[in-house]
Parts: sequence; C-alpha cells; structure tokens
Amino acid sequence: MIDTHCHLDLPRFDVDREAALERAWQAGLTGLVVPAVAPARWAPLLEWPTRDARVQVGLGIHPQFLPELDERDDDRHLATLDALLARGGAIAVGECGLDGPTAVTVPMDRQLRVLRGHFGLARKHGLPLLMHCLRAHPALLELLETEPLPDAGLLMHSYSGSADLTKKYLRYGCHFSFAGPVSFAEARRPIDALKSVPLERLLAETDAPDQAPHPHRGQRSEPAYLPLIIEAMARGRGEPLEVTRQAVLENSQRLFPIFQGTPASPSS
Repeated sequence: MIDTHCHLDLPRFDVDREAALERAWQAGLTGLVVPAVAPARWAPLLEWPTRDARVQVGLGIHPQFLPELDERDDDRHLATLDALLARGGAIAVGECGLDGPTAVTVPMDRQLRVLRGHFGLARKHGLPLLMHCLRAHPALLELLETEPLPDAGLLMHSYSGSADLTKKYLRYGCHFSFAGPVSFAEARRPIDALKSVPLERLLAETDAPDQAPHPHRGQRSEPAYLPLIIEAMARGRGEPLEVTRQAVLENSQRLFPIFQGTPASPSS
C-alpha cells in the first residue's frame, strides 16, 4: 500500500515521527508521498528520500499558505521551485490548487496565477500535479478548459466533489484520491463520488495529520491508518477488499513510477 498524500513533516509529528513511520511499515505500507505546502519546507523535504527511499516528496505552494507570502514574491518562489525540480528528488508538483475560503484574503485571480505556474512546471518537468480544491470547483473546471494537464497526470487529492463533478473531471483525465471521510458513518456524498470513479483512476491517502478515519475520527491521523481507508473504500464500492487494494496500489505505482517493483529499503 502507498499513502499518496500525508504531511509527516508538520510539527504535529515532531514528537514521534520515526515511530509513526515504523507503524506505517508494520501496517503494510511500502511507500508514501509527503507534499510540501510552502517554500520554506522545500529544501528540508528534499533531504528525506536520500535517507529512506520509501518516503518521496512533492514540492508546491498550498493556496491556504498564500496569505503568509508576499504577492510580489510569487514569481520568485515559482522560479526557485523550477530550479529545485530541475535538480531532481521530487516526484510530484504540489500540493497546489484553489481554496474558496482563502479567497477572502487571497483573491482567486492570484490563486489562479500561482496555480497556472504549477501547471507549467509540472508539464516542463514531466511530473504529476497534486491538486487541492476546496469550494472552488467551478474555477478549477474553467481553468482546465484552457490549461493542459501534464502528461504525467493530475491527482485530485482528498477528493470532496460530487459524483456529477467527478464525471466532469474524468473528461480531463484526472485521478482521484480518497481519505478518512469515506469511513464516516454518515458519509453519503463521499461514497457516491467514490462509486463514480473508475477503478483505474482510484487512489488512497490519509492526509495525515488531518481527516483520521473511523475509529480514530477526531484524533491525529497517520499513515498506518491507510488500511482502514482502503477497507472503507472497498465497502463503499461493494468490491472485494483485495480488488480495491490491488487497484489503488497499481494506480499509485503508475502515477508515481518510483514505487514500481520491489519496495525500497532505507538508505544506509
């Protein structure tokens, strides 16, 4: 199993980061992707895969962090991101995207400019995009009308859209990753969306430390909970667990080829 989105670099894991990783490997994970959310985290994250190749990283600017960054520095940050991606070491561009609530402080036109920059870098460097979209689906769909997807793909992270929206994103070739909410007892919209995704476009994530699945809801999430999410996905889709588990593994390996083959061991 591969956790395609978890923020193990955040301070909430400072007390037990290595123990959380060990719990993940014991739970059967063979890899995980840690996406950056702000420029200050890019350089430290790039060191991680050199210590343990099972941990891979994405580099990007999360829209919820734009209020902390001076708009006059946006082009400079994107140029730095370009240079870091050119050096290698990252397997994705992101986390990036659009955030409706943040539009109160960061207008959508700025969010769109920064996101277009991420699209361009993903195409240039042949990497998939890790897409955040919260209450901003009309703006993202409009963007997709004019902004070509990178050949490496686009992953709708922690997908929260409806089944009808899923059909629209599928026309552009998007992939979809689901997190803890698919396990909640009252989940209806997430399950409807889950059922609408073709098996070959389906992935799984924990989004740790957020969105812990049942029975850990309300607690800090961690990668070791990924089996619970995949089990909930299989139940929601009415599929045998092994069918869902194998599909999300193979889809993750196609989107992130570094995970193909024998699971990597820690570097010595």
